[in-house]
Formats: sequence, C-alpha cells, structure tokens
Amino acid sequence: MPLSPVGIVHTVVGMLALFFGVKALWQYKQISFSSVSGKIYLGATVFTAATALTIFKHGGFNAAHGLAILTLLAVVIGLILEKTVVFKSWNKYFVNLCFSSTFLFHLIPTATEILTRFPQDAPLVSSLKDPLLQKTFLAIFIVFVIFLIIQMNWLRNQK
Repeated sequence: MPLSPVGIVHTVVGMLALFFGVKALWQYKQISFSSVSGKIYLGATVFTAATALTIFKHGGFNAAHGLAILTLLAVVIGLILEKTVVFKSWNKYFVNLCFSSTFLFHLIPTATEILTRFPQDAPLVSSLKDPLLQKTFLAIFIVFVIFLIIQMNWLRNQK
C-alpha cells in the first residue's frame, strides 16, 4: 500500500527529526530545547506525532497512536521541566528521560513501518505479532535502556 500525502510528509519530517536527534545526542549527549538541533528535533517530533494521529493504516486507533500521544506528553513535560525547577537536582534527569524517550517512541513505529513495507513485493513481517518484529522491538528497547544508563551517568558527572 503506497503512502498517502500525509504519510509522505510525516515520514520525511520524522526522518529529519531522527537526524537532528542523533546530531543533538552526538554533539551534546542530550536533547535540549536550548540547542538548534534540539529545537529542530523537538519541533519535527511534535509535527510527526501530531500527523501520526491522522494516519489510520491499520483501521482505527492503535499502538502507534498511543505512542504519538506519549510523545506529545513527553515533549510538553520535558519542555516544562527544562524551563522550571520542579525536581531540584533531579530535574535534568527527568528532562532527559522525557526527551530521550521520544527517540524510543520514534523508533518503534519506524521499525514497524520498515519491516511491514519492505521489500515491497515480500515484506519481512506480515503482522504486528510477527516474532521478528517483536525481537526488533526488544533490541530497540535494550539499546535504549543501555543508552539511557550511559546518558544518566554522563549527566551525573556534569557540574
């Protein structure tokens, strides 16, 4: 099934978000609204999550829509926490948990779309319950947790 016009824009902006998210993480070890790459990442992420709420490839509301809502909540909470000091010395950890979680929320539907669409004539997985897709989700989650531990240790060592 080909992408709709909304799906095409959603995909392009989502790829842009991931690029700038990786750039922010590479340069600064964190995503922050105070950096240009962080602003672009967060803006593109909000756009991608919002447009995801309009895509109904699998019928009605599904897990991807839930992830889009979690993404929007994580960005809003992260922005509020970045601009205020709610949790005192723990604030930076919660901000980074929110913003880094959005990266995870990008990767799960991205992996799903790639594995259910490619190769075009015989996609690698045929359903959301396919073991390959479930193993891919687990691998993404494990890498995310490892990255989060490294990131939190890095933040702890910052002054």
